[in-house]
Amino acid sequence: MFRCFSLITVWVTLFGLSSLLAEPRARDLGVPFSGEPGPLNAITDVPGVRVGHQTLIRGEGDWIPGEGPVRTGVTAILPTGMDYRPVFAGWSTLNGNGEMTGAIWIEESGFLEEPILLTSTHSVGAVADASIAWRRERGYHDAEDGFSWASLPVVAETWDGRLNDMHGSHISREDVFAALDGAAPGPVEEGNVGGGTGMVAHRFKAGIGTASRVVEGGYTLGVLVQANYGRREDLTIAGVPVGREISNYMPELMMTSQEGNSIIVIIATDAPLLPHQLKRISRRATVGLARLGGFGANSSGDIFLAFSTAEAERSDKDDVWQVPMLENTAIDGLFIATAEATEEAIVNALVAAETMTGINDNRVYAIPHERLQSVLRDYRRLEEVAQ
Repeated sequence: MFRCFSLITVWVTLFGLSSLLAEPRARDLGVPFSGEPGPLNAITDVPGVRVGHQTLIRGEGDWIPGEGPVRTGVTAILPTGMDYRPVFAGWSTLNGNGEMTGAIWIEESGFLEEPILLTSTHSVGAVADASIAWRRERGYHDAEDGFSWASLPVVAETWDGRLNDMHGSHISREDVFAALDGAAPGPVEEGNVGGGTGMVAHRFKAGIGTASRVVEGGYTLGVLVQANYGRREDLTIAGVPVGREISNYMPELMMTSQEGNSIIVIIATDAPLLPHQLKRISRRATVGLARLGGFGANSSGDIFLAFSTAEAERSDKDDVWQVPMLENTAIDGLFIATAEATEEAIVNALVAAETMTGINDNRVYAIPHERLQSVLRDYRRLEEVAQ
């Protein structure tokens, strides 16, 4: 794993991340951010973490429930790759009009034992069932417990009913398997992919975004978001009221509500943190969200999960483990990193997303890159970048 990660790092250093990804990212446009990103500026900068997507785009025109059009998918995050290893975790929420299955056991036990799957609201059950089947078929459980293990899948959702036939149950077991089997280290595709395919943020097309930070002590913290929240007038980027300045490019919607304001934030780190500390980390995602204009609307499911890949060691007693823990006095850098990476991941989702037309020819526009740059330049916040 380290060798593969090193090769990716060399490639990025020599050629730049843009050469690995089809879509530009926020920094490519000159959007300024604080903090030092990892080599990929992605959640996969945390060693061992893998991400995979399965994207479903089919049909066009009138909405026929059960048939389409389809604009949805599933995103998979494997905290320790294909190796089953429970890791410490904690979660929190800003507003709870949403779902993350398995959260009660994470709260109770302090452990994350599952892949993390992000999808559409009405596909949670199907994705959870498929996750159990995948774990069984791939042997993703304690090798000494081949038969009696039980799974409490971790599946989180946001509402893609503006563009997708959400009631149609279009995500299959094969789609979930494809996302999990295809999960890989390295650059992460963003925008209209996986669970983010039909998502909208601040009334611009959005979806999946990611970012990372390297903090004092050499620890890495990475964030992946599924962004589907927010009012246009609140959108603030780099301190600039972008949403008020770009008041056109509004969604063209028929026979569907503007509601469905939610965001899922997944935070990974290799810093040695205990569950209560990770819960504290998860809460700091709200700071990054607030910087962009998110406030936790009544209709919003703002759910945040943080986990640590740091490993414990067995002691001289079979049932006792030696667990490293970062001092609370040293945790502020990770709090700041969480806020910064969440903020940048959301902007990356907006920048990477492309205009999409879905059910009933509903159309949601991508944020116009040149206009965004112009607004930032007007406020003297644009960082000029080499083309």
